[in-house]
Amino acid sequence: MAPGDFKDHFSGHATAYADARPHYPDSLFAWLATLTPQHELAWDCGTGNGQAAVALAKHYARVIATDASVQQIESAFPCPNVEYRAVPAERSGLAAHGVDLVTVAQAAHWFGLPAFYAEVRRVAKPGGAIVLWCYGLCSIAPEVDAVIEEFYEGESKPYWPPERRLIDAGYRTLEFPFTEITAPTIHMQQHWSMAQLLAYLRTWSAVQRYIKQTGRDPIPELEIAMAAAWGAAGSVKQIDWPLHFRVGRIN
Repeated sequence: MAPGDFKDHFSGHATAYADARPHYPDSLFAWLATLTPQHELAWDCGTGNGQAAVALAKHYARVIATDASVQQIESAFPCPNVEYRAVPAERSGLAAHGVDLVTVAQAAHWFGLPAFYAEVRRVAKPGGAIVLWCYGLCSIAPEVDAVIEEFYEGESKPYWPPERRLIDAGYRTLEFPFTEITAPTIHMQQHWSMAQLLAYLRTWSAVQRYIKQTGRDPIPELEIAMAAAWGAAGSVKQIDWPLHFRVGRIN
């Protein structure tokens, strides 16, 4: 994707996205802070609702959080030492060689990567770090997982953008021209009701494209199948997403 060819899959439901997405564990950000000797400035790129930026702000004096979607920035979580900017990943406007850590949470597959990586090298301090991460399908219980898998591979599949293949591969096929660092095993977990899980599934970009292109919401039909697998109405289950990382040292 060339710089400026921003594919906006989220602006139309930015508020719902902020409300329904799962939250990363504190252990993730404690580990990220170990990657840099200084903790003056972090850049969270493709910040979306600002969830990762706000968590980084507990470990870095300043966080600049950028996203190409104005609507996402307007719906982001406020934080005193987080500065939000609506700019593309490839043209951050940041000063040269001032960033300790660059993070991209669930967004690198939307970027024009060669131009973004050039921007990372321009703004990062020598010896700084870059961390990209993503998560795919969640795990709950075999019978519930089967319902989600069938929906993912069936009704929603034609509506996924091609970039989704990078998520399915856990970013292993992503171009990454940095000295790699091994990441620890980290999972994101939530305890949700079925209604909360369905609200999350509705934020999938494929579901939003489905609704836009067909005029029909597939979630009520999915809810019927889900209810049969979920068990007691109103019960809460643990939802688990393994995080997949590419971590690099910027020389």
